[in-house]
Amino acid sequence: MDEKLKIKISIADRVYPLTVDMSQEEGLRSASKKIDIMIKQFEENYAVRDKQDVLAMCALQFASQLEQKQIDKSTDNTETNERLQKINNLLAQYLDK
Repeated sequence: MDEKLKIKISIADRVYPLTVDMSQEEGLRSASKKIDIMIKQFEENYAVRDKQDVLAMCALQFASQLEQKQIDKSTDNTETNERLQKINNLLAQYLDK
């Protein structure tokens, strides 16, 4: 049985109380740290006037990374399937001889 934890996550100088499964705690804390690091990088490198703009840029960055990973995985699967199909065809030809 998964126990629920009450934790507080800080993002962009705001604290968010959450109730989560124990298995989620580490991931949430890690994500919070990564977001804060990214916020600092955006604030240092760009003329940002509003935290909302920085958070929107962070959301875009994370979403684009996720999308790129899915695209890369899909490409890898396509290549693997093509290779397997070629091997299957070669085996079929060999067995038909």
